[in-house]
Order: sequence, then C-alpha cells, then structure tokens
Amino acid sequence: MNHRVLLAAAGIAVVGAVTWGFTLPSEEIPTTVAQVGTVPAPPPVRASPRPTLPYIPPPAPKPKKIKVPERGSGKFRTAGGEAEPREGKGPVIKYMVEVEKGLPFDVDEFATSVHDILNDPRGWGRFERVSKGSVQLRVTLSSPGTTNRECLPLRTFGQLSCWNGRRAVINARRWAFGADTYKDLDLYRQYVISHEVGHGLGHGHRDCPSKGKPAPVMVQQTISLRGCKANPWPKP
Repeated sequence: MNHRVLLAAAGIAVVGAVTWGFTLPSEEIPTTVAQVGTVPAPPPVRASPRPTLPYIPPPAPKPKKIKVPERGSGKFRTAGGEAEPREGKGPVIKYMVEVEKGLPFDVDEFATSVHDILNDPRGWGRFERVSKGSVQLRVTLSSPGTTNRECLPLRTFGQLSCWNGRRAVINARRWAFGADTYKDLDLYRQYVISHEVGHGLGHGHRDCPSKGKPAPVMVQQTISLRGCKANPWPKP
C-alpha cells in the first residue's frame, strides 16, 4: 500500500470519529490542573472538646472551737422580747430565758432554740416566752462552776444540769458538747431542755422500762440510758 492510500485511510478515520462522536485519544489527556485533580485537602482538625470535670465543692469550713469557761460572771442576761406559744389547746406556761454573761453563746439564739424545743408537738405543752413579769419557770444557761453553785445541794460535778426549784439550770459544757449517750448534739439539746423543764413541771426521774425501748425523757440520759434507746421527747 502506497503513501497516498495510507493518508486517505487516516483521513477517513478522522472524519468517522468526529461524525460518530468518538473522542480522540489525545482528548483524554487533561489539559488543566483542575482536570488533573489534586490530592484532597485533609478535613480541618477540630480541637477536642475539653473533658467535663466533676464538680468538686469547696471544703466546708471547720466548725469553730467552743471554749466554755469553767466559771462565768455569775450575772445573767435575759432574752428580750416575747415569743408566742404554739397553736393548740391546753394551758399556756410563761417562762423566761437567761444566759450567764461571759459564755460563748448568744442569748437570743439560745432563747430561740429553747422556744422551738418547748413548743414542739412532741414536747410538754404550750410555752410563751416573756422578758418581764411573773413566770412559772426560767431556763438558764450557765458555766459549769455556776451550775454547781446554783444546783446545791444537788451535786453536778461541773458536768450535769439540774432543776433548782426556780430554774432549769443548763450546764454550758453539756450544751456545747453533748453527752456520750447521744451521737447527735441537737438531739441531746432537745433532751436536756425537755428533761430539766420536766422537773419544773413536777415530773420526777424514771427508769428504763424495757431494754431496747425508747427511754422516757425523765431518765437521767446524760449519765446512762440504762438499756433503753436515746429519746429527747416526752411524747416520742
């Protein structure tokens, strides 16, 4: 086959390719960078979220150490104002609250605690606190030494409280620290007020009726539960 024949055949092939929509091999070669393609960029690196740490509350403040003097001034400050008795039926008992000067206890705070205890529905009855006039009884917070003096002829040894015929004398050492027979200071305070005011209302000491039973409030629970369970209320 001569050169003319070959050239003619090539021309026919080109025309045929264009006519029938074929693509010449040279057109399959990309002519731009976009056509060549690029290595896809890696996705943006996102910062890992900070781990959520559990909330740790700040340490609770240490309770203030209470230092109860062995002997106070022997003079008393009366809680001012008045406090109404709880609602209900029955006679109202008027009383006063006193705190010996020189003790680390606020007279108004002590008076509020006493009033709440006496007017609890589990308590002896209905009590009205006054700051003057005649009263049926007084609740007095005093130092161990003054308690010893106020409670004579009873012996309190700087450790116990008493009813002295006029006052429920609460030993400040017991009010501050409680007693070994009670694990909860608030419960012990409820007991000692209920017990000594109970004497002022005419109730005498009692014994544990049965092992494991709640102790009557007139048991000397500061000294021993006598086999009973601690109980601060006349009506448990």
